[in-house]
Amino acid sequence: MVAIVSHKREAIHRAVREMYTAVAKSPAQKFHFPTGREACDAVGYPPALVASVPARAVESFAGVGCPFAAEVVRGGDRVLDVGSGSGTDALICARLVGAKGRVYALDMTPGMREKLAQTAAAAGITHLEVLAGDAESIPLPDASVDVVTTNGVLNLVPDKARAITEIHRVLKPGGRLQISDIALARPVAERFRQDPQMWAECVVGAVEEERYLAMAQRPQRLAEERRRLLGFDDPVPPNPPAAEI
Repeated sequence: MVAIVSHKREAIHRAVREMYTAVAKSPAQKFHFPTGREACDAVGYPPALVASVPARAVESFAGVGCPFAAEVVRGGDRVLDVGSGSGTDALICARLVGAKGRVYALDMTPGMREKLAQTAAAAGITHLEVLAGDAESIPLPDASVDVVTTNGVLNLVPDKARAITEIHRVLKPGGRLQISDIALARPVAERFRQDPQMWAECVVGAVEEERYLAMAQRPQRLAEERRRLLGFDDPVPPNPPAAEI
């Protein structure tokens, strides 16, 4: 079972990287999900907020909502953007936290990381750091950020419970979490969940809203959720700090 799950995770990660490499390098291409400025408008970003972001970042935006409706990012904060993509949200965070804050932009797709790094450099933004990695293994120390933001990413993650454990780990006590993602009204049939391409297309990787909330608000249930999703146990850090939702 462990080998099968590991193989599936790798296949999902590969499919996701391929999909979002295309979004980074060919933003004018038509995808089955909205992208770019059209997507920002569709999911409710205020026009003035989008106008503050370089067009090169916005053109490859592929989020599913506007997490900034939560209004939890403050001046001087250290913020982690999980699955930052081309950087629309990370660059908004950089403006909100100001020069005294810091933004970590984490993404698993090299094309997206390169695009964001070039955009930030061209804009003279020095308090944004692009990190290679994924939500299941965040390359930051414990209790190192004030806010975690993520947009349309958790539905792509095979091991959501591990990802949320990692988010709790890097958040400072009393830290804040803003999430925009896809939630299901009812579970997806298991035969569809075996297709990595359907994961990359944001079709089958989401779970029901109450399960997202249970994992985010009650970390003690994470081990149980991991067994349900993956079919085997894997050590996770005990008793991660709770976050304000």
